Amino acid sequence: MAQASYATTEGGQQVLILREGTSQNRGRNAQSNNIWAAKEIARIVKSTLGPRGMDKMLLDGMGDVTITNDGATILKEIDVQHPGAKMIVEISKTIDNEVGDGTTSSVILAGALLENAEELINKGVHPTVIVDGYKKAALQALKILDKIAIKVEADDKGTLVKIARTSMASKLVSNESAELGAMLVDAVLQVAEKTPEGKFAVDIDNVKVEKKTGGSLKDTSFIKGIILDKEVVHSGMPKRIENARIALINSPLEIEKTEFDAKIDIKDPSQIQQYLDEETKMLRDMVGKISEAGANVLVCQKGIDDIAQHYLAKAGVLSVRRVKDSDMTKLARATGATIVTGLDGLSKADLGQAGLVEERKIEDDKWTYIEDCKNPKAVTILIRGGSQRIIDEAERCVHDAVMVIKDVLEKPGIIGGGGAVEEELSYRLMKWSNTLQGREQLAAEKFAESLESIPITLAENAGFDPIDIRVELREKHGNDKIWYGVDVLGNGVADLFKKDVIEPVSVKEQVIKSATECTCMILRIDDVIAGSKASMPPQGSGALGGMPGMEQ
Repeated sequence: MAQASYATTEGGQQVLILREGTSQNRGRNAQSNNIWAAKEIARIVKSTLGPRGMDKMLLDGMGDVTITNDGATILKEIDVQHPGAKMIVEISKTIDNEVGDGTTSSVILAGALLENAEELINKGVHPTVIVDGYKKAALQALKILDKIAIKVEADDKGTLVKIARTSMASKLVSNESAELGAMLVDAVLQVAEKTPEGKFAVDIDNVKVEKKTGGSLKDTSFIKGIILDKEVVHSGMPKRIENARIALINSPLEIEKTEFDAKIDIKDPSQIQQYLDEETKMLRDMVGKISEAGANVLVCQKGIDDIAQHYLAKAGVLSVRRVKDSDMTKLARATGATIVTGLDGLSKADLGQAGLVEERKIEDDKWTYIEDCKNPKAVTILIRGGSQRIIDEAERCVHDAVMVIKDVLEKPGIIGGGGAVEEELSYRLMKWSNTLQGREQLAAEKFAESLESIPITLAENAGFDPIDIRVELREKHGNDKIWYGVDVLGNGVADLFKKDVIEPVSVKEQVIKSATECTCMILRIDDVIAGSKASMPPQGSGALGGMPGMEQ
């Protein structure tokens, strides 16, 4: 590793190319360093894969503890410094945002691709040749995936529940996956909308997830409406209203202050009372407009004056204030209400409908439930659990399950899980690689071999002999039994489609694309230049300091 790289001119004079303090790592050394870092990241998450995977306990700088086996969360929480390792972390974030599941698989696959590429590099195969071979193999793998994927009805509830249960099988909530899976499918189908082309579009932001300690995971509930972590603003207001007519206001029910300094010249004590009476009248008129529109529930994004609260209570209007903008939007979608800026524009047509609005005490807090909406396009999942760490992990599980349901709705294709599809791809790619010429064939073979890292890791985590599992899987797939994979909860190898272990095809596509692209990017790096801040030049030094031989 060199410091401050110099070059020499024809006249023999040294010229500083890189700033003083810059470090440079080049050639095979740079490649090995990056590959080693990426493999280490894969090693960290490897033991978390599958239903028999282990959890990680992560402590941050503040002493907060996170216990999880979610690959994206693990890599997000650990403070990765190495630039090569950071690239692997980025693919897990991308997959988590795009398809929700498959984050651990993508990291393990990228690690295996790099490990096998290193073997070829050590045998003299150029990295560019390996990159070309990997890209061709990935393209062929995606074509095979498209052929073997089983097309399903997008809104087939039975299939969607199986997909959700497979996603949750390796998570904390696996014992409650049957009830939770059905609940989450109902929630996603409720907010899904059909496009003009007849396909489904799902915005998962419309599935609001709230969590509260107390009870157990079995007490998790699906609310056809929205829960607000706010209480009713006045003790005199009703705490429960059936057949609610809801007004959503995003302006304050207060007397607005002037934008500039103003003085009121009062010469008589009675004028003070007139001033106060006028303020009260203005606030009473505001409440009157809400009552005239027919609203019996008011949700305000801003503040509500104490006097306005009094008149709202007298009018029997349940009111909530300082609600988040995102919750206001969800409420509009759930109840059919229109968010109104000024009370002058409020009319009966702007009101939303809900079967029940009620304040309930959850643990030590009071929350407002707006539920039993007629056809809500925004809903809530309330997660309960014994401790904060349990509900935090349950929330991550719910996110992954909601995402895979969304994936199938938007692209209705499914495949067998448990490493079955990776083994089938490996088998077919190994045969296809014989059609390639030259050293690219070696790279394609290594790509096929890398795909087997997923079923092998599942076998290792389940306590099976990975060699026996690999031999048996190859024999099954050689006999066209394409959905045979690792039955981690059974006796080794089984037809996982019959066991309802299925996954969205879009997840596997994203895993292969992301892992391949990241691997190729790392393999093409042959020089790592790390700059550092140069110290300030001494007083009086010339602008071209650092070029030896020049007069200062």
